[in-house]
Amino acid sequence: MSEEEKGAAAAEVNEQPQIMIQRVYLKDLSFESPNSPQSFTAEWKPEVGVDLNSQARQLNETSFEVVLRITITAKAEDKTVYLAEVHQAGLFHIANVPKESMGQVLGAFCPNILFPYAREAIDSLVQRGSFPALMLAPVNFDALYAQSIAQQAEQSAEAGEAEPEQTH
Repeated sequence: MSEEEKGAAAAEVNEQPQIMIQRVYLKDLSFESPNSPQSFTAEWKPEVGVDLNSQARQLNETSFEVVLRITITAKAEDKTVYLAEVHQAGLFHIANVPKESMGQVLGAFCPNILFPYAREAIDSLVQRGSFPALMLAPVNFDALYAQSIAQQAEQSAEAGEAEPEQTH
């Protein structure tokens, strides 16, 4: 292979999309059990609600922080049994990814990586509160991202229709 071919091959490799995990870390953690010890003596039939979202921010040209927030609320008879919240974060090196793909990478790919860590943190937190284990079901972040994009498009279309027509 000639020097020119080697240089072209190296340049091609450098142009390939790169997504690397630099660090996965716990950014925030909270647990409340406002009605204990009474919660332990009542029949265990809570309604469990899950609130899930993610947020991304660019730190420099190729570094991005993605934070996956999961809030679990367990209620029994209109009383909060426990409230657990985890902000699982990751620092990602992302380079050579087309702009039109960045939303998918930051809104679905990175949260998919962070979810198992957040899931384990929630389970551990709930058990440390002396409640039964809570293993969250897998989440399809690709579908959630697609749903979010569809909702944004719908809202934009509605906002466009709501504007009065201007005549010249």
